[in-house]
Amino acid sequence: MAAWVKGGAADVDAAVEAAADLLAAARVPVLAGLSAEVAALRAAYRLAETLGASLDPVSGPSLYAELGALSAGGIMSTTRAETIGRADVVLILGNRPWDGDLVGAIAAAPPSRGRAAGSERALLSLGGPQNGAIRHVAYTADAGGLAISLGHLRAFAKGHLAGEEAFTDLARRLFSAQYGVVIYDPEEVGELGVEMLQGLIRDLNESTRFFALTLADPFQGRAAVQLSAWTTGQAPRVGFGRHQPEHDPWRFDSARQIAAGEADAALWLASLPAPRPAWLGSLPTVAIVGEGSPEAAGETADIVITVGVPGQSVGGALWNERRGVIAYAEPRAQAETETAAGVLARIRDRLIEKGVSC
Repeated sequence: MAAWVKGGAADVDAAVEAAADLLAAARVPVLAGLSAEVAALRAAYRLAETLGASLDPVSGPSLYAELGALSAGGIMSTTRAETIGRADVVLILGNRPWDGDLVGAIAAAPPSRGRAAGSERALLSLGGPQNGAIRHVAYTADAGGLAISLGHLRAFAKGHLAGEEAFTDLARRLFSAQYGVVIYDPEEVGELGVEMLQGLIRDLNESTRFFALTLADPFQGRAAVQLSAWTTGQAPRVGFGRHQPEHDPWRFDSARQIAAGEADAALWLASLPAPRPAWLGSLPTVAIVGEGSPEAAGETADIVITVGVPGQSVGGALWNERRGVIAYAEPRAQAETETAAGVLARIRDRLIEKGVSC
């Protein structure tokens, strides 16, 4: 395991000491990224509580697009297994659902359970890449994007608009479902689009059964939501500056805090790969990153500590997209290396020894 302090190679003990000094000197520190295993997320929340810091996952835009709709009116959701087993009509929104193996798995066989068992499955797409490798009916999204398209589709479905042949046909197909599912990525659709979509799903459930299958972000955001909920009773953007967890999606947006000059130090946690924020290195920063990540060059933060990658060199509890749960991931090749949780705990211990406590 490697570590750097001010660009120079250092041992882990020296890097931990330097990290504790940097964070102890901060008045308004932020902990960002949070693309890590559950044990590291738990350690990050403990460190934030000690520092009086705020937390913001890199998956925030995806999480809050869905959490906004959930808080406004609830959502009706289903699972991957139920979709494959029961859905006779599947609407695929946008581009991202086509990236993995989900659409192919749905197209591979007809429904096998429930009222639709054995019937032909209708695959529909709105605003997608029109992938010719999988048979489906493609509809073009409005120029305004998916949110505008969903608003128009809902209006046609409710009979408030007429005359657009494509959307009229799509609405008819959705209402003909025995068990329908819409697959989408919340960040791609956006908060307003998710809210409109959930409204459409409620409209469809007045006469049939229809659900949403939302794709998880690739940065452990779903795990962060659950851990934050059982730790603080709040969603992940929380701050401990007033001795108790306070939730505020705008106030604790790390990019906004740093751009506004509110934050004076940061800790970037990414034991799993995550896109580097534009602000990395623009203020005193500690980076705890997975071995082999671009940040491991020691040039992107004042202090860089590399740790084992969960599911590769170390084990860890991670969000499992296929199963829709947090599950333990065995290491592919066990290695003698520090874990992110261990490094965070050591930094916290040093802070407590220095008398730092919110």
